[in-house]
Amino acid sequence: MRRNNRRKAMEPAGSTAVATEEARSFRKEQAMRALILVLLIVGIAASAPCAIAGLSTTPRESATDTPTDQATQEDQIGLTKAKRREVQRDLTRFGFDTKLNGKFDDSTRAAIGRWQDERGYPKTGFLDTAQHKALLDESAAARETGKSDHQDRRRGAGRVHHTRVVGGPIGVIGGAVHGVIGGLFRR
Repeated sequence: MRRNNRRKAMEPAGSTAVATEEARSFRKEQAMRALILVLLIVGIAASAPCAIAGLSTTPRESATDTPTDQATQEDQIGLTKAKRREVQRDLTRFGFDTKLNGKFDDSTRAAIGRWQDERGYPKTGFLDTAQHKALLDESAAARETGKSDHQDRRRGAGRVHHTRVVGGPIGVIGGAVHGVIGGLFRR
């Protein structure tokens, strides 16, 4: 006891108040940490039904939806540079203008996509075997009749005018303006 009394005698009078304040502060910090931990656990538990879902049981749309698979299908068709140029020529003949370079670049992919969209195929920009055959058949039929679906009559200097169909209100307005202004210049 003497030692305890000596320590008390040596300590300043306000040190016990500081020690109790530190103890309260420490308890508050621990309570905050415990509260944060509880809220974190509740948040994880609340989002658990999302995590339980696991692997999807719904089938993918198809394996041909990825560009690499579609490019592989085009490779299986065996399109040489000359055959690619022929596809580009056919697309241009039908009003889907593209460069005739034998490479299926972005402009050709866009033209293929527009052709697919107009013919009721999924708009992918890549040809599969059936679509390639349909394009060739359509081209052969157009050569036999001497005219493609999208060509207007030939005008002066052998120039061919290709029509573009634009839907919605913009197409209606554009068609009306073309009819009025075009009629002025045809006289």
